[in-house]
Amino acid sequence: MRATLPPGPRTPTLVQTIGWWSRPTAYVERLRDRYGKRFTMRLLGQPPFVVLSDPADLREVFTAPPEVLHPGEGARLLEPIVGAHSVILLDEGPHLEQRRLMLPAFHGERMQRLTGLMAELTERELDAWPVGQPVQLHGRLQALTLEIILRAVFGLDEGARLDRLRDRLTAILSFGESPVSLLPQAQRLLSGRGRFGRFERDRAAVDRELYALMDERRRDPGDRDDVLAMLLAATREDGSPMRDEEIRDELLTALVAGHETTASSLAFAFEQLARAPHVQERLAADEDGRYLEATIDEVLRLRPVLPNAEPRLVKEDVTIGGHTYPAGTILILAAALVHTDPDIYPAPHAFRPERFLDAKPGTYTWIPFGGGRRRCLGASFALLEMRLVLAAAAERFTVHAVGPPERTRRRMITITPGDGARVRLARRERAATTSADVEAALVTP
Repeated sequence: MRATLPPGPRTPTLVQTIGWWSRPTAYVERLRDRYGKRFTMRLLGQPPFVVLSDPADLREVFTAPPEVLHPGEGARLLEPIVGAHSVILLDEGPHLEQRRLMLPAFHGERMQRLTGLMAELTERELDAWPVGQPVQLHGRLQALTLEIILRAVFGLDEGARLDRLRDRLTAILSFGESPVSLLPQAQRLLSGRGRFGRFERDRAAVDRELYALMDERRRDPGDRDDVLAMLLAATREDGSPMRDEEIRDELLTALVAGHETTASSLAFAFEQLARAPHVQERLAADEDGRYLEATIDEVLRLRPVLPNAEPRLVKEDVTIGGHTYPAGTILILAAALVHTDPDIYPAPHAFRPERFLDAKPGTYTWIPFGGGRRRCLGASFALLEMRLVLAAAAERFTVHAVGPPERTRRRMITITPGDGARVRLARRERAATTSADVEAALVTP
């Protein structure tokens, strides 16, 4: 197999794993510069990874038959957190069925009904942001996106259960900060011990709370717009409902896929805005939402928090871009490399929202949410959150840098600002926006 794969670094697997983990963006960019848009990496405990960043290759991968490439099997390292029934981990027929059940809950129109709740939670969070002193926004944005998911997705009302789940889920998410958490061998060997043992106890406590919540909601469903309500009402083609275990796994999937990713995207947005006063002024004066959309597109291009679209495990020998990959290989679609390719984006490391004002992002050249039949179900949810937070913040604050540009660091499968998006906020001299104003501004252009 080794002889058939594209060239790549010959350094020990431990060295490659450390580079991939500790410098997730710079390391792969260096490999691209040396080996081109197609190269092979070897990481501890993993099959060979072939990293692809040519849009033509991406198109072939996104449109390949589902039985040939398995993204679900390629993402098995997430199973301890999201569960075996997660739509992320399923392939072929089971994936399509689960996706069909979930799609109505994440439809754009359904998401718009949650705007009022999101706006209220955003207003509350922004009210607490300090001005005139350095502040790390990443942690505050994590708290906000977690609260939005607990309220809008899990359907939790304020009270003791919300507090308990917030604490337990925060602990579960912090588990992914260690590279050991992503190694299947370590997960098996250390099960029940130390940090793994605490994680397993937290996960069991979350399960108890969620199953009790489902029982209560079935007895008294009420009139609710949250995602849990939609999943409880979903039925298969034969009329059967989703099982509790499936709903639990999809709720945790929404948490993992939508909490850290959106918080980090917003943190990167503020970190970039702090160095672009002209962008801030255009955002504050934006009346039709076009510049806000272009700014979000540019943030997600320049800092895709999921630097690799769902890894695909090759199940049958497959030819992509004229190169044949044997079964057992994992194909990585490198969003971070596509988005900084100078052949696609002039001055690729410059923050220029204007590049998207008159040109929509390309299907195979802008992939922060993946693509094809595996495109992220929660994309509309994440984009709505970003519109809401950035529009409200632009009305309230100007953002100023307090240090050099931040390096990226890895947190589980995502990348985040290395210094937590450390900025200084100043109050903008205008009336603060109201929730009603924010909601009116969030209509997608």
